[in-house]
Amino acid sequence: MHSHRTDLKGIARRAMIERGLLPDFSAAAMAELAHIQTSATNERSNMRDLTGLLWASIDNDDSRDLDQLTVARPLPDRSVKILVAIADVDALVTKDSALDTHAKHNTTSVYTSGDIFPMLPEKLSTDLTSLGEGQDRLAIVVEIVVAEDGAVLSSALYPALVRNHAKLAYNSVAAWLAGSAPAPERVMSVSGLDAQLRLQDQVAQRLKLRRHQQGALSLETIEPRAVFEGEVLTALRVEQKNRAKELIEDFMIAANQVTASYLKGKGVPSFRRILRSPERWQRIVEVAARWGEPLPGEPNARALEAFLVKRRQADPLRFPDLSLAIVKLIGRGEYVLDQSKDGAPEHFGLAVKGYTHSTAPNRRFPDLITQRLIKATLAGAPTPYRPDELEYLAGHCTEKEDDAERVERQLRKSAAALLLESRIGQRFDAIVTGTSDKGTWVRLLEPPVEGKLVTGASGLDVGDTARVELMSTNVERGYIDFSRVGL
Repeated sequence: MHSHRTDLKGIARRAMIERGLLPDFSAAAMAELAHIQTSATNERSNMRDLTGLLWASIDNDDSRDLDQLTVARPLPDRSVKILVAIADVDALVTKDSALDTHAKHNTTSVYTSGDIFPMLPEKLSTDLTSLGEGQDRLAIVVEIVVAEDGAVLSSALYPALVRNHAKLAYNSVAAWLAGSAPAPERVMSVSGLDAQLRLQDQVAQRLKLRRHQQGALSLETIEPRAVFEGEVLTALRVEQKNRAKELIEDFMIAANQVTASYLKGKGVPSFRRILRSPERWQRIVEVAARWGEPLPGEPNARALEAFLVKRRQADPLRFPDLSLAIVKLIGRGEYVLDQSKDGAPEHFGLAVKGYTHSTAPNRRFPDLITQRLIKATLAGAPTPYRPDELEYLAGHCTEKEDDAERVERQLRKSAAALLLESRIGQRFDAIVTGTSDKGTWVRLLEPPVEGKLVTGASGLDVGDTARVELMSTNVERGYIDFSRVGL
């Protein structure tokens, strides 16, 4: 039987090479890997042993590259201490090693429908540097005390030894938290874990509420995942946001803010993850006006958030399409070097100042850089990167992340083209998701597929709806061409 999975893997490899990404590890990196035998827990003598805490991981069902664990402890004043343990990847991947050179080149794991191309070899990312269940692992712990109103009262960072007591998955935990399914088996079998997770959920909701009151945006984009039966692609499934994903997301945002604040307080130049104020704000104003919602003339996150909340309540089915249009109009996040002593660059979408990436060092190189800066600062050692190095790496990581996202997007389109090959001539409802000199793009409402509008694009802009006919597909290039009908 023909293998769709093999076809997509081949396309992914070619797309990576075309974008200057390396799908394979060098011989030097693999030779280095062969000499790494332990998870370096021999460094444990002078660090806190927190293996007894009820740490657990919550991730995708199939994830094995586990970067973080969480645990919560209630305090007498009704505040809660949140602890986020981040895998100490630097303990085994040293700066300027062959493994580090590969990670620095790609800067990120690339997740495609054909295959996963990890930033670090699987022996590391899914084993020795992964916070796998039942394993003692080195970690950097970010400790955050959260008040009843979601305010962060205090924070600290330190190295520790941790152990994952339960590997949990987003969907089953979310269904249980929402009351629509019984507790996952692992939650019931680990004494006290159910109460622990409910406490974490409460604190995450507090953090989220406070952020959104300050103007964080309720964005919800559609990212279809390929569904296979054996080797055959059978469908595209949209991953829904849920309570468990938000729990982890809210804790990671808090941990990233605390980390940025810690490095700034120590006077250490470091990365910031920023989202600049939207250049196409006027078009966002026009999109909102279509629903009778006035937005101010200048970019205003709180006003945009109020509009998004209202639209989600009014039309939850189509909200992700509006959301995607807004995401494209806002623009892309980027890494910058922050050497300022006072005001920090801002992240428009999260409504936070002073934000970095630190919580996924197995799969993102900026997080590994940040981890090295933290470890050096905690140890009172010299900073491992010069400011000019960091400035170069900030631009490089932004550029390679963009390349990786383009590969992932192309493979989503290749998978979609495979799925639609037999449906040429059929008609669909669509929403315009992008317009530029290169053309106009539309997303079908069902199946969740994006393609180019090759005729009838005149007068359309992001957020408009149209009726389209499927004209052609090209699986290799990920091209899907539509024509507008009913003009």
